[in-house]
Amino acid sequence: MSADVNELIELLDGWRACRLLVAGDFMLDRYAYGNAERMSPDAPVPVLTVERTDSVPGGAGNVCRDLAALGCEVVALGLVGDDEPGQTLVQGLRDEGVDTAGLRVTPGRPTTVKHSLIGLAQHRHPQKMFRLDTEDGRPIGGDAARDLLATAEGLLEGVEVLAIEDYGKGVLTTEVCAALIAAAQQRGVPVFVDPAARDNYDKYRGASCITPNRTEARRVTGLTDPAAMARRLQETLDIAHVVVTLDKEGALLLDAAGQVTAVPTVARQVYDVTGAGDVVLAMLAAARANGASWPQAVALANTAAGLEVERAGVVPIRRDEVLLSLLQSHHRNLGKVRTLDNLLVELSAHRAAGKSVVFTNGCFDVLHAGHVSYLRQARACGDLLVVGLNADASVARLKGPARPVNPLEDRLLVLSELESVDYVVVFEEDTPRGVIEAIKPAVLAKGADYARDEVVGGDFVEAHGGEVRLIPLVAGRSSTRTLEQLAAPRD
Repeated sequence: MSADVNELIELLDGWRACRLLVAGDFMLDRYAYGNAERMSPDAPVPVLTVERTDSVPGGAGNVCRDLAALGCEVVALGLVGDDEPGQTLVQGLRDEGVDTAGLRVTPGRPTTVKHSLIGLAQHRHPQKMFRLDTEDGRPIGGDAARDLLATAEGLLEGVEVLAIEDYGKGVLTTEVCAALIAAAQQRGVPVFVDPAARDNYDKYRGASCITPNRTEARRVTGLTDPAAMARRLQETLDIAHVVVTLDKEGALLLDAAGQVTAVPTVARQVYDVTGAGDVVLAMLAAARANGASWPQAVALANTAAGLEVERAGVVPIRRDEVLLSLLQSHHRNLGKVRTLDNLLVELSAHRAAGKSVVFTNGCFDVLHAGHVSYLRQARACGDLLVVGLNADASVARLKGPARPVNPLEDRLLVLSELESVDYVVVFEEDTPRGVIEAIKPAVLAKGADYARDEVVGGDFVEAHGGEVRLIPLVAGRSSTRTLEQLAAPRD
């Protein structure tokens, strides 16, 4: 069964700060950005004139960043070198709220560094020109492995998920993986694995979930059908859930009951696939810790990964960005009419993304040019315009028994077709005060035929830091005048 968008929105709106442990290959991603307009005079290569540099945690460190951006409490478990890149990596994680108590310093083993050169030429998008790697990929053992596992024993207490991010840099040996999975199982902690690109996955045996992409799954199974790949991995590795990511085709989920679910994704403009696997692991783990079903977790991971590939470089995707993406998709499918409860959830996500909300209200019975001009001006007061619409009984009480001329369904349909209107919410009362107090708009818009102190809810909005805007009306345009003209005898 596929995930319902309403349920995903509610899940993200009720998100809590679950605690997760991330184990794996921690590395430092360093970037040099600049202009690459000219060629070297002494070799047939472009010259990068560096304009700025940046350093961010990569590998398992990026999974930590993703989880922190999703609002989770994150603990890092891994190794760093006794060097400047290691110090920069640890500080970078701390700056993003990650607990680095589990990052053990290993003298004699350098911190893995990926140094990328990013050039811009002829006003095009920045492109990666070259990458320099500094690493020691030999498998760890002895004191380093024992220290790592002893640290893990303590850190597993109190976490809800163990996420393993394997980049094949020597930290997650067969022995270390087996010990980590066993220790998590003893404590009832589920284990999610993003595997390294390798020919054999035996070291992940017994994990709760594994998340290879199509190419990785084909390499390890020798099969081409995604469902067959997933079944082979499930059967041979004793892994309950398998998620095979399928690029633009979304993902395939094989659950513990053997049911296969295809989870589609929204078509997006792919700019850079770097970091997509990290964000899939992070969102799956965080969503499951937040009570999501497996189809829901995969759907959320798909959405987050889709947002990631639209960005240049590795940029953590925040919870509110995922929620806003779902809302935009939901908006296209559902239209503009909302119940107040649903509207509040969506507006919360929009506000988290920095958008301001404008509210206005009215009967909008016989729509005319004055209405259109008024709503257009109200919309210009902020980023989103919510229109409160009187229900039929409310209109009759305010305008008389002959009104409304157009029933609620017709008025909703007409308002929904206006480009200036983002949402419409119906209220049964004679005034929208209750809706205004629930929405708490940044701007309350009303026609300039009202005095400021006559605007219902204006005092509330101003008391909560908002403002009242009086919108100029088009002279000679009103529903009452239109109806009178229609009723007047004609020669």
